[in-house]
Amino acid sequence: MSRIFSTLSDKDFRWFFTGYLTSRLGTSMAPVATAFAVLHTGAGPGGLGWVMAARIVPVILLLLLGGVFADRLGGRKVMITSDVLRCGAQVAFGLLVLTGHATLTAMIVTAALSGIGEGIFSPSLQALIPRLIPAGRRTDANAMLSVAVSSAGVAGPALGGMIAAALGGAAGPASVLFIDAGSYAVSVVVLLRLSHVPQPEPGERTTIIRDLRDGWDEFRSRTWLWLSTVQFALFNALVWAPYLVLGPVVAEHRLGGAGAWGLVLAANSAGSILGGLALLGRKPKRPFLIAMAAMFGYAFTPALLASNLSLPFVCAAAAVTGVGGAIGGALDNSVMQARVPAEVLGRITAYQTLGAFALGPLGLVVAGPLGAAFGIGAFLAFGAVFQFATVALMLALPAIRRVDLEEEDLSEPSATVVETVIEPESSAPSREPSPASSASPSPSGG
Repeated sequence: MSRIFSTLSDKDFRWFFTGYLTSRLGTSMAPVATAFAVLHTGAGPGGLGWVMAARIVPVILLLLLGGVFADRLGGRKVMITSDVLRCGAQVAFGLLVLTGHATLTAMIVTAALSGIGEGIFSPSLQALIPRLIPAGRRTDANAMLSVAVSSAGVAGPALGGMIAAALGGAAGPASVLFIDAGSYAVSVVVLLRLSHVPQPEPGERTTIIRDLRDGWDEFRSRTWLWLSTVQFALFNALVWAPYLVLGPVVAEHRLGGAGAWGLVLAANSAGSILGGLALLGRKPKRPFLIAMAAMFGYAFTPALLASNLSLPFVCAAAAVTGVGGAIGGALDNSVMQARVPAEVLGRITAYQTLGAFALGPLGLVVAGPLGAAFGIGAFLAFGAVFQFATVALMLALPAIRRVDLEEEDLSEPSATVVETVIEPESSAPSREPSPASSASPSPSGG
């Protein structure tokens, strides 16, 4: 608990964390409201599928563009634009539902606007952290952000469902959509308070294509980065997508139905919270190696689902998966923020995210047919073995093992907020090296 208070003692990070947690909570509530809103209009499951796709497609298409603008304008400005857009989209969606004018076309348009905002937001978060948090505190900060995401993932759907059910009719989903819009407004206010965040230095004016090409050159020049991205892309297609599609089937046939599956997902989120909290105050000498090893945790849940073990064991495996995912994700972000020049971090994050999740939709489509063809248990077991084997292979590669042995920290070409605001530049002490850059004998993982 003391590490939480210590991490939040920095006023700038405390404000940012509050805004981020609020917006994540609203975001986690929204899917429940969207589903009930669409179904309330009579559009049916097919209409819901179109609305969901309308939000996802812009996210994929705009990731790279979001990375360019994050590096050009600074993460804070892009995040404000994103949150204003998403706030307006959710207000419009809520009004359409509340007034009875929610046609399928109108809902698709508002969902697409929300997706545009989300697509340009993601790279900016990674680009902002090195300018907001000193190097020595980033592991704790990333752990706290992981806790925020996991906590919102637990509380948001339940809270959104309760509000929608309590108010009933069109008012229930509309109210949740308005709350989500309000959460983005809170985030905007917080980001506006951080106007002293150092901005990127003005440079030579280049085209977007040139910026993307430069970002790609930076991405592919780091073997450890593109290797881990490829591994995570295969993981999403062959391990995580089958888990999401076939896990509910196993729950229905063997574990007790939808309620059991809800417990599995809750256990995963609870494990993520524990993993984030456990990382607070720790500065491992080989963070990238530990981040990669933590990915072993993703093998446990599909393995237990493929077995004949009961629900408590599957929930325990899901919690282990959550712990590993939180630790791996937080440390991976810290390594990225230390190893990648701040002026290209947004673009590299965009390439990493796009690559890591590019095969996910395909995995979701083929999981059902492949499960039917080879057997659900056998396919899930294959995923568990595949994850274990590929992580072991990654840990054996010299390009992965030597990342933590490099000393250079490229992440901070200019002062961070704390150094700029609290201490004059002429008297500021030398910055403590990031854990990822310590000399020693180490996504989203992407």
